[in-house]
Amino acid sequence: MTSELTSKINNKEATVGIVGLGYVGLPLGLGFVAKGHRVLGLDIDSAKVEAINGGRSYIEHIDAGPIGAGVDAGLLSATADFARAGDCDALVLCVPTPLSDHHEPDLSYVLDTLDALLPHLRKGQVLSLESTTYPGTTEEELRPKIESRGLVVGEDFFLVYSPEREDPGNAQFSSVNIPKVMGGSTPACTEVGRALYEAVVEEVVPVSSTQVAEFAKLLENIYRSVNIGLVNELKVAADRMGIDIWEVIEAAKTKPFGFNAFYPGPGLGGHCIPIDPFYLTWKAREYGVHTRFIELAGEVNESMPAYVVRQVGAALNTRKKPVNGSRVLLMGLAYKENVDDMRESPTFHLMDGLATSGAEVDYYDPHIPEITPTREHAEWTGRRSVEWSPEVVASYDCVVIATHHRAFDLASLVEHADLIVDTRNALAKDGVAAREGQLYKA
Repeated sequence: MTSELTSKINNKEATVGIVGLGYVGLPLGLGFVAKGHRVLGLDIDSAKVEAINGGRSYIEHIDAGPIGAGVDAGLLSATADFARAGDCDALVLCVPTPLSDHHEPDLSYVLDTLDALLPHLRKGQVLSLESTTYPGTTEEELRPKIESRGLVVGEDFFLVYSPEREDPGNAQFSSVNIPKVMGGSTPACTEVGRALYEAVVEEVVPVSSTQVAEFAKLLENIYRSVNIGLVNELKVAADRMGIDIWEVIEAAKTKPFGFNAFYPGPGLGGHCIPIDPFYLTWKAREYGVHTRFIELAGEVNESMPAYVVRQVGAALNTRKKPVNGSRVLLMGLAYKENVDDMRESPTFHLMDGLATSGAEVDYYDPHIPEITPTREHAEWTGRRSVEWSPEVVASYDCVVIATHHRAFDLASLVEHADLIVDTRNALAKDGVAAREGQLYKA
């Protein structure tokens, strides 16, 4: 069975099912299509299914051209009918793994998706989970469900874990040229998984187990979370000392060894850094381990929106204005620059904090003209970005730069805004000089 499936993959006779057509699933699917493989996308969102079958893109940084070309070539299609999973030789799960309200893993998307697929699984398939999760998920949660169908993992069905490493908007790295860590439930599973990913990715990095692959993804993101937490804490200390933390970082990074620059901000965003470390924290408690370092970094990073709100209040005080009743414009809803991805964006927490303090809050983001439904911030659904104009900018008591988009006209901002709070050092990076007393960093 192993050789039959790997042969089908190598000969481009296999159909690859991508389950979840978001920021991870869609580019991966297009990567397979570009290599000449048949791809069937499966998603419960009928709007995404209709867009793909119509040759359209719904993610800003993904061009519609490859989608239309794949559809026209008969290599790409999408469906909301999960019974079609039986038509696939490989199934790749790319669904969210958020946290619960108590910072515990929420595997409902993974498990509900697997339950929907289970009746249609068959011998001779490989299933790969790409969603970030705690070590043991693949073996403890997925494998028993699959084997309850009478399938024998490693003999007539193959199970692997290979964490996504997608970085939306990154022009240098994509799903096909980022090395792919992958671990199988058995050696045979690893062999099949390697064949699957070598069909699309330049370098596959096999590891000894699914647990190692799961832990590796968490380590990557914990490394970033802890270092961002450190520099965020130092930012607050530097501010109290009257020292510019951005100048400090620029000086420190001139050292050619032993230092990697991380940068502060208004909080963490995206689906990885604010969430993934707590998956390990939760799992470690099962083994009697208290991951204090991870939790401390999380506390620091989660405190940053409140710090920015306080800085907005301090800035408004210089104009003898309270936050209550002031009009505040937030520039940038996306969690990172130059993309339309607002998942877990700290801007939502800034909006919440300022609104709770009585401010009239709006946002401007040319990448996100309207806020679509989110899991945690339903109250902002339907709110639209303001239209940029000198008159609009001048009408606000304070403008907060929350994301540093290239599309922002910072020269116009400085010309027309009365008060600016810059959380990203955007003005300095772009060489735009503020007027005396106009700029506050946070």
